[in-house]
Amino acid sequence: MTIQKPAGLTAPPSSAYRIVDVPETYAEVIAKHGMHGTHIGMSEEESPWVPFGDNAAIRHLAFDVRQNLYSNILWIKGPGVIGTHKHRGVVVMICLEGGARYLEYDWVAGPGSFMYEPPGLTHTLVSDHPQGTKLFGWMQGPIEFYDENGQFIETIDVWWFINHYESYCKANGLPINPKLYL
Repeated sequence: MTIQKPAGLTAPPSSAYRIVDVPETYAEVIAKHGMHGTHIGMSEEESPWVPFGDNAAIRHLAFDVRQNLYSNILWIKGPGVIGTHKHRGVVVMICLEGGARYLEYDWVAGPGSFMYEPPGLTHTLVSDHPQGTKLFGWMQGPIEFYDENGQFIETIDVWWFINHYESYCKANGLPINPKLYL
């Protein structure tokens, strides 16, 4: 039996361990209006863990006020609940450690699990894992939080997350990292 290779590119062909000058038709426009990428390192000096309730913390990674986008790592420190909420935009998450689930679904996310939430769904995030969970999230739009009786509590969005980060830094004498702002 002969195994056929799929047609087309199967891996980027290169042995060059150098920056390659790639032609760009719109180089001037990109230089004038484009943005550079960013890197947020692992240290808490670049982004501290900011308390989020009694059993959780958030490590902020990016704020984009033009698109109401924000990225962070949510750390539920042990078994616990992040209250019932509704996303009004898309949420993409990857479980980094531990485990998490939504009460409304029958799956449990573990390390490496991918979670996608379209706008409009309501759910209650929990971790039953003894060590809790860490979830990387890339989110767009507001999140509405509700109490245990379905009564609206608060809407949080990119502005809330910026305030959450900056207020903590100011209260604790920490510098605000400009690389978090896209």
